[in-house]
Parts: sequence; structure tokens; C-alpha cells
Amino acid sequence: MNPIALAALVGAFVSGTLIALQAPTNAMLARGVGSPVNAALISFIVGSVALLLVALALGVRPTGGGMRSLPWYAWTGGFYGAVFVAVAAFAAPRLGVTFFLMVAIAGQLAMALFLDRVGAFGIERVEISGIRILGVLLVVAGAFLVRR
Repeated sequence: MNPIALAALVGAFVSGTLIALQAPTNAMLARGVGSPVNAALISFIVGSVALLLVALALGVRPTGGGMRSLPWYAWTGGFYGAVFVAVAAFAAPRLGVTFFLMVAIAGQLAMALFLDRVGAFGIERVEISGIRILGVLLVVAGAFLVRR
């Protein structure tokens, strides 16, 4: 495996572990600050400060021309993240972290099948196959098995 692909796999795994940590820590934060929305707001402020420090350390910054040329929907990623963080802070203590994340992953995979199929947002098109659908259905089945 080439080093870039290996780094991508390790990064995906590590980021997945951090998402699992995010749900219960934001649930704890929500209890302390009075609501999942407040917890999500604080979480995004902390995340924004962290990203600002990394950007400053790396010396990277967005270009004005590149930013102006983006379609409106390119700016919506933070909204999706905010919804996830707020829902995680609300749902994880009620469903359990494992079940919440299994259902969230099932939703991610279902949307990913669609996005791959249509080649959304400039990604390469990938056809939906029976084996890919089976994989998503197995994750959904796993979510129900985890809940039992």
C-alpha cells in the first residue's frame, strides 16, 4: 500500500475514534451548559480555535478568489457538522454511544451510496451494486443487534 493511502486509512480510523469520543463528551457538556445546542456551539468554537492554531502553524490561509468562486452549497459543511454534534449530544445519552453511532453510520453509508452514484460535488461516480447495498444493510442489521 502506498504511504498516502496508508495515511488516509490511519487518519480515517483515528478520526472515527474521535467521533466516538465526541458524542459522550458533548453530552456531558450539554448537561453542564443546559442544552445540546449550547454544547454544539461551544464545541464548534473550540474546534474553530484549534483549526485556527493549526492553520497559523502551517501557514495556510484561504484565497479570496478561490472562496468567491465556490457555489453556495460548498459553505454548508459546517451546518451538517453542527447538526451532528447537537444531535449526538442529545441522542447518545438516550440511546447509548454505540447504538447512536451505528445508526449514524448507517445514515452516512446510505447517503454515501447516493452521492457516489450521482458523482455529487465533483467526486468520481461509483455505481451502486448489490454487494454495496448488502454492506449497508449489514451495518443497519448490526445497529439493531447492538441495540438488543
